[in-house]
Amino acid sequence: MEHQYGNKEEIPYTDRIRRNLRADCEKCFGLCCIALYFSASDGFPADKDAGQPCLNLQTDFRCGVYKNLKKHGLKGCNAYDCLGAGQRVAQVTFCGHNWRQVPGSAKQMFEAFLIMWQLHEMLWYLTEALTLQPTIPIHDVLISAAEKTERLTNLSPDALMKLDIAAHRADVSALLLQTSELVRAEARRGQNTCTGSKKAFREGDDLIAADLRKANLRGANLKGAYLIAADLRGVDLSGTDLLGVDLRDADLRGANLSNSIFLTQAQVNVAKGDASTKLPPPLTHPTHWLTKV
Repeated sequence: MEHQYGNKEEIPYTDRIRRNLRADCEKCFGLCCIALYFSASDGFPADKDAGQPCLNLQTDFRCGVYKNLKKHGLKGCNAYDCLGAGQRVAQVTFCGHNWRQVPGSAKQMFEAFLIMWQLHEMLWYLTEALTLQPTIPIHDVLISAAEKTERLTNLSPDALMKLDIAAHRADVSALLLQTSELVRAEARRGQNTCTGSKKAFREGDDLIAADLRKANLRGANLKGAYLIAADLRGVDLSGTDLLGVDLRDADLRGANLSNSIFLTQAQVNVAKGDASTKLPPPLTHPTHWLTKV
């Protein structure tokens, strides 16, 4: 099973969508640094409530310690990725007017950011699904869902507030489940069942600090699993569903994730890996993976 486009006509559409799912902090108003709740225990500067500016947020909306996040041990900040939701809300939804210029819009802007973040996350997964060969039978419904989601990103602030994001997310989740089943079935086809552990892995499993080097995870459903500090060195994760998996400090050295599905850069950034770790396109090796300690 390989990541690829179903046909040439889809390439411009998926590429165009993906370009808008890249964070551009220069065009944002520090929304992730104020709109979100975060805690020091998760690798952020301090405990803070949603709507309260981070202590490192400057008047120009830049982070005062951005160049030294690793030095300060701010793993949460280093890993966070809004998938382009920040600049979308700043430049499109609110037409370039920031929350300091129009204080009355601050609460609505922060709420819009949280909704947009979810929409962009859904677009990320839907466009990935469209690049997978096993999903060709459901391409029409995937494209329809992606186009609808994209249209929702163009809603006005008031319309965004009225959007039933939970209902839309449920519809998209059903398609992602179909995608997962198709891809995992293809990955398991022709496997040597005598190879690797025969343990069955299920969605949401607690695998914290587990040694999985001998496990057969090809085509496994690990959606929502806790793999914190798990040992996955050299493991083949082809066709494995990694949607929402907690990979903090998971050891991915030598692991093959090149054909795993629903993996994000944020997940990769908090894991441990090296130059031999294989990632799916368009994810990249974090710089700290390539730095010898």
